[in-house]
Amino acid sequence: MDVVPNPVSVGPVQIGRGRPLVLIAGPCVMEPNDMTLRIAVRLVEICGELNVPLIFKASFDKANRTSGSSFRGPGLEEGMNVFRRVKAETGLPVTTDVHETHQAAPIAEVVDLLQVPSFLSRQTDLLEAVAATRRPVNVKKGQFMAPWDMANVVAKLQSFGASGTLLTERGTTFGYGRLVNDFRAIPQMQASGAPVVFDATHSVQLPSAGEGGKTTAGQREMIPTLAKAAVAAGCDALFLEVHPDPDRACSDGPNSLQIEDLPSLLRVCLRIREAISA
Repeated sequence: MDVVPNPVSVGPVQIGRGRPLVLIAGPCVMEPNDMTLRIAVRLVEICGELNVPLIFKASFDKANRTSGSSFRGPGLEEGMNVFRRVKAETGLPVTTDVHETHQAAPIAEVVDLLQVPSFLSRQTDLLEAVAATRRPVNVKKGQFMAPWDMANVVAKLQSFGASGTLLTERGTTFGYGRLVNDFRAIPQMQASGAPVVFDATHSVQLPSAGEGGKTTAGQREMIPTLAKAAVAAGCDALFLEVHPDPDRACSDGPNSLQIEDLPSLLRVCLRIREAISA
């Protein structure tokens, strides 16, 4: 039976079957010196010109770091202040990661969409905590999970009263230090009734492949290929980490898209979307 994913509302943005392709984008982690706001403003310009609904993403804390010395971000309190400023100056809905149960409620006071990281996608207590905020929730599929197993995640969130659920495909672990994408995962996860986001930037990660195993490397040049394939496979939204100078980004630069490459990629994705919708 063909299950039509229920639309999920994130602020003024609706994600789901029959809705426009949505972009969730921003830097991997909040950076100093107004960089986070500058990226948000540029994204507004790009998406405004192309009429693409936008949700701004940034992490206040990257708790899952390969090395303990890696940059993690400004922390919860300052991070929420950054989001307040972004929302006030751009009007965008925003999303960020929730790593621990006690973070859910204070984050939900500011953030429109709560994101559960892939490594925590089966953590029942965390799923219950984010659902209790009555904010919509985006759960990234664990690299160790089959697409159809995410139906159990959707069922957990529904049982906890979540106001809406998104699932994100971000690659599956293959051997050591490599992720692969099986694009059957998009319709398979949509069969759960949840709209599906495709993360084209984390999918190109090469875990523990940089600096002698101390950082994550990536194949940035493959981002457009995966994004276009995902749109062709029918994803409901794209997730992209972007930066004006990825080589100098504080986190995940090797798998971040140069922000000025975004307009041309979106134009192609929109044409693909139009073709498959005809």
